[in-house]
Amino acid sequence: MGLYERWIVPRLLDFAMRNKLLDHYRQQTIETAQGLVLEVGIGSGLNLPLYGPAVTRVVGLDPSPQLLRLASRRAADAVVPVSLLRASAEHVPFADAVFATVVITWTLCSIPNPIAALTGMRRVLKPGGRLLFVEHGLSPETRIARWQHRLTPCWKRIGGGCHLDRKTDDLIRVAGFGLDEIETGYMKGPKPWTFMYQGSATK
Repeated sequence: MGLYERWIVPRLLDFAMRNKLLDHYRQQTIETAQGLVLEVGIGSGLNLPLYGPAVTRVVGLDPSPQLLRLASRRAADAVVPVSLLRASAEHVPFADAVFATVVITWTLCSIPNPIAALTGMRRVLKPGGRLLFVEHGLSPETRIARWQHRLTPCWKRIGGGCHLDRKTDDLIRVAGFGLDEIETGYMKGPKPWTFMYQGSATK
């Protein structure tokens, strides 16, 4: 892994994820989290201030040591206990049926094998446990989707592995979750990057 991937990409990701247009998506996603929470792809910890008293602890998982260092600074200001762990989303290193909630925010786009990751998330959830998610992905508009397919091979090389053309709801269903609710639509910005999927699913 070169200098760009190790140092520049994590800082670019932190900068991009601090976009204020994302704030209400974060708040709506995090507000129903409860119990012991696993946040997969915690990144630089931007969600940590949003967890409330219904949460007993947040366990944050990310493969990037640079992003985890940033997250550790934000963890100090969180109102709930936080543990951070360097690990791959495709190999969730916990026993079965441990967590009440799993949270993913703009995470699935950059995981090499999202089905393996989601299957692992489902495994570590307790029966009836919930997956809370907000992701960007494939547009239902044929013209925009065509551009997403064209742009993704180049974009994932410069964007930390980010795919523009993943259909989040299908991935969640294939991993065995039951979708409870989902809202989709464009955020302000260039359409190939801004079609959002937000909702929850149950084990």
